[in-house]
Amino acid sequence: MINQTKLLIAKRLLRFLKYIGIAVLSFVTFVLLYLLAAYVLSRISTEKEASSSNDVSIYILSNGVHTDLVMPLKTEIVDWSKEIQFAHTTGKDTVMQFVALGWGDKGFYLETPTWADLKFSTAFKAAFALSTSALHATFYKSMKEGKECVKIPISKDQYTRLVAYIQNSFDKDANGHYINIPTKAVYGANDAFYEAKGSYSLFQTCNTWANKGLKSCGQKAALWTPFDTGIFYHYNQNK
Repeated sequence: MINQTKLLIAKRLLRFLKYIGIAVLSFVTFVLLYLLAAYVLSRISTEKEASSSNDVSIYILSNGVHTDLVMPLKTEIVDWSKEIQFAHTTGKDTVMQFVALGWGDKGFYLETPTWADLKFSTAFKAAFALSTSALHATFYKSMKEGKECVKIPISKDQYTRLVAYIQNSFDKDANGHYINIPTKAVYGANDAFYEAKGSYSLFQTCNTWANKGLKSCGQKAALWTPFDTGIFYHYNQNK
């Protein structure tokens, strides 16, 4: 009787270990396939649209992980400061010339000031599109070009399309205004957060959003990329 009990326990343990092994192997396979797809698809460039004029200079800006789209604060096409207000920042500095915008998971933005603060629940929700999103706006007085800050001249028509893409990413109130998120979780004196449309996931990341923005105005972009390196590869490979 004792031997039969031990045999039954051993069989159950082996079955459990088998399921664990399958789960681990499946997870590792998924991660490898994800990284392979990210590498291959990010190296495939969409064709840049022909343009006869360079009317507006935009920038792509990376902090090493996340890509922002940077625009002049005011042009004849749009004055971003009417909705993205200096009053929403702690510094309230009005001597600014550019605004950088980045889309991302709201939990990451507001609850994870450093990687050490990352919670499993936040990462899980973000990975599987289970939380809401936000737009992060940062004002700059000037832009300094480099490997992580690339200037892209575009036409008025192209910029108009980019503006429409970005404006459509904001969630708006009943009067059509951007919804500011009051928070102390800002990164500095010149930034603010706003409610946004969509949900972050492994396949729709902050960099995917920026990459789509470049596509919207006919610029070089990766076919698909979840990482900032996939975007900057197409702008820095000849430097």
